[in-house]
Amino acid sequence: MNIHEYQAKAVLKSYGAPVANGAPVLSIDEVEKAVDQLPGPLWVVKSQIHAGGRGKGKFVESAAGEKGGVRLAFSKEEAISHAKAMFGNHLVTAQTNKDGKQVNRLYIEDGADISRELYLSVLIDRATGKPAFVASTEGGMDIEEVAHSTPEKILTLPIDPIAGVTDKDSEQLCDALKLEGDARADGMKLFPTLYKAFTEKDMSMLEINPLIVMEDGHLRVLDAKVSFDGNALFRHPDIVELRDKTEEDEKEIEASEWDLAYIALDGTIGCMVNGAGLAMATMDIIKLYGEEPANFCDVGGGANKEKVAAAFKIIMKDPNVKGILVNIFGGIMKCDVIAEGVIAAVKETNLGVPLVVRLEGTNVDEGKSIIKNSGLNVIPADDLDDAAKKITEAIKG
Repeated sequence: MNIHEYQAKAVLKSYGAPVANGAPVLSIDEVEKAVDQLPGPLWVVKSQIHAGGRGKGKFVESAAGEKGGVRLAFSKEEAISHAKAMFGNHLVTAQTNKDGKQVNRLYIEDGADISRELYLSVLIDRATGKPAFVASTEGGMDIEEVAHSTPEKILTLPIDPIAGVTDKDSEQLCDALKLEGDARADGMKLFPTLYKAFTEKDMSMLEINPLIVMEDGHLRVLDAKVSFDGNALFRHPDIVELRDKTEEDEKEIEASEWDLAYIALDGTIGCMVNGAGLAMATMDIIKLYGEEPANFCDVGGGANKEKVAAAFKIIMKDPNVKGILVNIFGGIMKCDVIAEGVIAAVKETNLGVPLVVRLEGTNVDEGKSIIKNSGLNVIPADDLDDAAKKITEAIKG
């Protein structure tokens, strides 16, 4: 689960991290009040959407002008003008589609005199199975570009989960970021603080880009992006309350209510599969045959007829879907249950696109019989390759 920058900063501030004073704006009527809460002389008006690259983004609406989604203001009047121009308009960044995301929230905060910009994140290092810091002196840039062009400027430091962040770890991070004086003293305090927030709140990623050294020599978290492990949210009702459903795909929201693993994609072939590995293989073979999957949808091993029907109907809500591939290997999930759910959903949705079904495993004969005797126009497939071939041919007519 992702949260907005202002929410991430509030979480980090509660742990003692240095962040600027700021005020969120949740409606256009709150703009002037938020601006008045800050003394100036510099205000920073930030669009709050779940996408990176906001500063370099552009608004679709001409009323918002050509400026990005992060703007500086040197008077209250200018700050209010920026806020009103951005609020409610669609911001397009490198991480959104061509339509962008509507800005429904803003964050207005105190400006800062920046001496240096640094990069710092905490994530799970899959290679070591441990939390790790990633640090670079190249702040304010895409870390992927830094890794590609100057990998020697990046330090990845795994942390022993038993020992936590030691003084030696903090010293190594300070050295990598070339921190001296007050900034080094701040870093020695900040790194254990961030690690504590990361582990206690079950974060999957904590990214600060940039972490700045100010002109007065101290550190400040200038931007923050935080994601949480969805499997651990039951331990954090306070974090669940931060969820902004307007930033999520409606189909993904509905899928979460049915406990379905569903992720919307940009392709034309809807997929319903049981098991993450089989789902990935199904999407790969669709691409092999020249098409793109419209979604990742794993109904899991213990789904019932109603859950299967719900998954099918969620897939059908995507207007880009031109065909559907159901690929089930029955173990705990029985093929006849899948067949009953698919038939029920097809009848309810008046399916108007080709449907290919491949069943194998527990009760496979019963499942195939249900589909064969349904009277519906369903294309059977013998194996995964056959299924992918048939659905790609079907949507091409």
